[in-house]
Amino acid sequence: MLAETLTETLAALRPADPAVLADARAHQDRLTKPRGSLGALEEVAVRLAGAAGVSPPPVPAPAALAIFAADHGVHARGVSPWPQEVTVQMVSNFLAGGAVANAFAAQAGASVTVVDVGVAADLPDHPRLVKRKIGYGTADLSRGPAMTGEDVVRALEAGIGVARDLVASGARCLITGDMGIANTTASAALIAAFTGRDPAEVTGLGTGITGEAHARKIAVVRESLQVNGLLGEPATPGRPDGGPAPDRRAEASRVLAAVGGFEHAAIAGFVLAGAAARVPVILDGVIAGAAALAAAALHPAVVDHCVAGHRSAEPGHAAALDHLGLRPLVDLELRLGEGTGGLLAHPLVCAAVRVMHEVATFDSAGVTEKPM
Repeated sequence: MLAETLTETLAALRPADPAVLADARAHQDRLTKPRGSLGALEEVAVRLAGAAGVSPPPVPAPAALAIFAADHGVHARGVSPWPQEVTVQMVSNFLAGGAVANAFAAQAGASVTVVDVGVAADLPDHPRLVKRKIGYGTADLSRGPAMTGEDVVRALEAGIGVARDLVASGARCLITGDMGIANTTASAALIAAFTGRDPAEVTGLGTGITGEAHARKIAVVRESLQVNGLLGEPATPGRPDGGPAPDRRAEASRVLAAVGGFEHAAIAGFVLAGAAARVPVILDGVIAGAAALAAAALHPAVVDHCVAGHRSAEPGHAAALDHLGLRPLVDLELRLGEGTGGLLAHPLVCAAVRVMHEVATFDSAGVTEKPM
């Protein structure tokens, strides 16, 4: 059955263990430092312990970056100044090791895998290229659904398969990456649909559009939501109180099919599979944020296993993180994608966990605690 892998993944996913969360917080308070002095890093370590079900949690290394690449039919509406062929050209650049993501991955010691889930061209074989093509780009989401329901399931399962393979190969942290000209337009539409925000609030400049082009992009996002019946209230909250699970999941799939991209659905599957394996997933920017909203709508507990690597300059990313309740570790006004923000955050995540493993407690070090 086509959806068997997706069904198995959703069934295997568990929320953070509350008892382990409490143990991890107590352990943080016993370490030789003032309580709370490591700020957000303490909460990262605690959350990873709860997600893993053990305290201290496993060190999240080595890391594996997966860059999901696809094209978008909405490009024809003039939402990006870049020609569509840049998608396939950048895939070649990733494979040759010449992109920013490659440089950051080398710094972090992370592997790089490129996944073709919908590039509008046939790509030559390469050792680091995984071919899981669902189609040659999506349909124009401003004229009707971008994908079929079957496309969505196939893309979700493609992402699940990539995550499972990377974990089986030894990855102990997964990082999301993406490539696809016009994918910020689809991301804005997804974020507006899942959060109920107005398109003008969540549609940014993407690869550098300004003025009239930005206004046109907002209008295309609004048109996309309207033609697909998604304008107004949030399509699905992605929370436990959002109705019975089958209804939430059907609605999440409908939204993905209507205004998502092949890479959004694949990243959602990638995140779900990492969570099901209790391997932390570091989310990159606005494309990952949009995909994480879909993943959370499919199974709300997935958020417990995610770390927001950074906050993108794209306004939709902040809206997505707010809705998910995730605090970004890095805010450097990045808007590149590729997984760059997630890669920059990975050493911070590792450092947060190493504190739990390597820093002495007041008792073990013979250090006097501050009187209560």
